[in-house]
Amino acid sequence: MTTGTFDVDTARKETPGCDTVIHLNNAGASLMPQPVLDSMVGHLQLEARIGGYEAAAAAADVVEGVYSSAARLLGCSTAEIAVVDSATRAWDLAFYAIPFERGDRILTSEAEYASNFIAYLQVAERYGVRIDVVPNDESGQLSVDRLREMIDERVRLVSLTHVPTNGGLVNPAAEVGRVTRAAGIPFLLDACQSAGQLPLDVEAIGCDMLSLTGRKYLRGPRGTGLLYVRRELLPELRPPMLDLHAATWVSRDGYRMRDDARRFESWECNYAAKIGLGTAIDYALGWGIEPIRDRVGGLAEDLRGRFEELPGVRVRDTGLQRCGIVSCTVDRMPGDAVKAAMAERGINVSVSRAPSTRWDMEARGLPEVVRVSVHYYNTVDEIETFCRVLKEAILRSGW
Repeated sequence: MTTGTFDVDTARKETPGCDTVIHLNNAGASLMPQPVLDSMVGHLQLEARIGGYEAAAAAADVVEGVYSSAARLLGCSTAEIAVVDSATRAWDLAFYAIPFERGDRILTSEAEYASNFIAYLQVAERYGVRIDVVPNDESGQLSVDRLREMIDERVRLVSLTHVPTNGGLVNPAAEVGRVTRAAGIPFLLDACQSAGQLPLDVEAIGCDMLSLTGRKYLRGPRGTGLLYVRRELLPELRPPMLDLHAATWVSRDGYRMRDDARRFESWECNYAAKIGLGTAIDYALGWGIEPIRDRVGGLAEDLRGRFEELPGVRVRDTGLQRCGIVSCTVDRMPGDAVKAAMAERGINVSVSRAPSTRWDMEARGLPEVVRVSVHYYNTVDEIETFCRVLKEAILRSGW
């Protein structure tokens, strides 16, 4: 790795999948680098040789190091980190731990992910909580001015998706954090799509809880996630489930919860995946999150510029700040047809549909978008190949 110019050749050499596919679905799951794969396979081999419990004991220092790596990534203490099996699980554990009462309000954004909104609806049904969606500003990002106007004594939570599943928008998380801290309202940030491609400093952002996944821009394994909870907030939260790891059975009729964020974990976990997540975080930090941001953002803007030259292709990204996810529609070509044309040539993209981000997609009249998400190991040549294949598919469709 180099600190000045991004060493793309090394990144690609350390990514076996680069020899197999043009992977432009990094917002789904990135290609794992070899060090992550090696760390996971190595632990699985150790389990096979000496036993699962014994391998966990032998790797105790490595496992503990995952918390240190996560704390460095987020700018927090290890006591504020829980390692779980997905970003959705992390988000749910935080959200369902909030003691909602009838009349409480949840403020959220138009770009909210379906899983989050379904949870809001369930809590609204269960406790009589009200869900209020903060409108976007003229750029398409959450309006901080409208958020500030909507704050009152009934607001129990502000919950925001940092980067939505359906495009390159980056919502103004730090500005939201300043509003919530001034009002003394908990702030839950879904950083599933931003972790690994954008810097995340929880103190600078001002969030009280944050969830993220390992499989996307951090390039870790599937089935891994992190939850950050600000230590001062922990006493107010009631984890929706406890076990003998999250709490201690101190008497026949009593238990005591852990005093750190690991009260949100379970005793059983996939140790190989957990170790792989730690390796992925260290690998990302080795490159530097700021250089990654610049590299990824540059490739995405290059792609958006090329889309403007293709017949019938419309870029659908909004917001003042954009990231490595590029969304588009192609006139008279369904998203699945674009995806299939790419798959025939060994190019991975995905399609995001309205039910995943219903408020935003319906407001813009979009039933679906093609999602093309670049990472730092992608190249300009790969982007050119993608655009050439897309143009050929458009011409074959009779444009």
